[in-house]
Amino acid sequence: MMRQGTLLIKNAAQVVTCSGFAAKKGKGMLDLGIIENGVVVIKDGIIQEVEKSDEIAGRYENEGYEVLDARGKAVLPGFVDCHTHFLFAGDRAEEFSWRLQGLSYMEILKRGGGILNTVSETRSASKEKLFATGLKLLDRMLSFGVTTVEGKSGYGLDYETEIKQLEVMRELDAAHPVDVVRTYLGAHVVPRKYKNRSDSYIDYIIESVLPAVAEKNLAEFCDVFCERGVFSIQQSRKLLLRAKDMGLGLKIHADEIAPLGGAELAAELGTVSADHLLRASDEGINKMSAKGVTGVLLPGTAFCLKEEYARARYMIDQNLAVALATDLNPGTFFSESIPLVCALAVLHMGMSVEETVTACTLNAAAAIGRADQIGSIDTGKSGDIIVLEYPSYKYIPYRTGVNSVEKVIKKGVLVYDRISH
Repeated sequence: MMRQGTLLIKNAAQVVTCSGFAAKKGKGMLDLGIIENGVVVIKDGIIQEVEKSDEIAGRYENEGYEVLDARGKAVLPGFVDCHTHFLFAGDRAEEFSWRLQGLSYMEILKRGGGILNTVSETRSASKEKLFATGLKLLDRMLSFGVTTVEGKSGYGLDYETEIKQLEVMRELDAAHPVDVVRTYLGAHVVPRKYKNRSDSYIDYIIESVLPAVAEKNLAEFCDVFCERGVFSIQQSRKLLLRAKDMGLGLKIHADEIAPLGGAELAAELGTVSADHLLRASDEGINKMSAKGVTGVLLPGTAFCLKEEYARARYMIDQNLAVALATDLNPGTFFSESIPLVCALAVLHMGMSVEETVTACTLNAAAAIGRADQIGSIDTGKSGDIIVLEYPSYKYIPYRTGVNSVEKVIKKGVLVYDRISH
């Protein structure tokens, strides 16, 4: 279990609180709650006070607190990467080259690439190998300021491997400072065994895998790739309703390739998030906004696929709570770079720097159902904090794709310090 610390962070050029206990919408995403010359007090892993330095620092310096002097540096909540596929075996570097040559996804699939390639490698990998690979990626995510990550299964498509992925993620959660939120994504693609029988595969998931996932408490959420040529609206609804009956929260890959109506389905079912949304309709976006569904946008994937970006500006203006995530995966965006995601969002999606910070912190926490626990520097929340090497949050996208995080604190404990690495 992660130990809990007692820490005083003082003299911060900015404490960017992102204050709130629920997702921010519309103009609310601009409000970062900045405290200049700020102090954060953490006791037993929980934030106790956030104020100006000259008001409270002296009260704690002689009370046994560890002291971190953040003079000249910005302090923010730890980033929440709320959509990743970080646990897998093998790689798809050759496939990246094929895409550069202009090959379509279907042509890549015929050559043995795509998700099914990763499925084959992951099925063959031992739990020990998956654990070691996952540990390295978590280390890298931590160095980029990620203190909580959502990890999806979906590279097994059978009982044994899906359970194996979720069990390894549970072990990683216990062994590593980064909290791992687990999502079951058995409906990632139709496996070869069920070619042209996707209805039967959905039935297999519902009857044979989902009950074990729920009974063993292996996942918090169930997800589905609702997309033309993958899983239909009807199939997705059937799976998600059954998952809800079993006590799982709901997420959905929606409208990435075609405007199928995944956003509308997310609103109908009240999913915690709908992700991708590159082709989401105006009606779907407005319905999501009305139902309080968080839209998770993944600009890194659009960048690597050379696709049009999701309409973040329209979504925010329609009062939809927008989050950002990497979509870290071996095929379409093999990167844990939060600053690159933020730069793409401000340069190509019409988002302000302030909106990207909200989207990577409080709103990302809302996309995994934890906005009441993490995602902001508020009294009563977990002491998950990052310290930049620069005096302002604006350096995050300005240092394009480059990591500006100098220190990472998890539950009041310094768990990463670039200076000492």
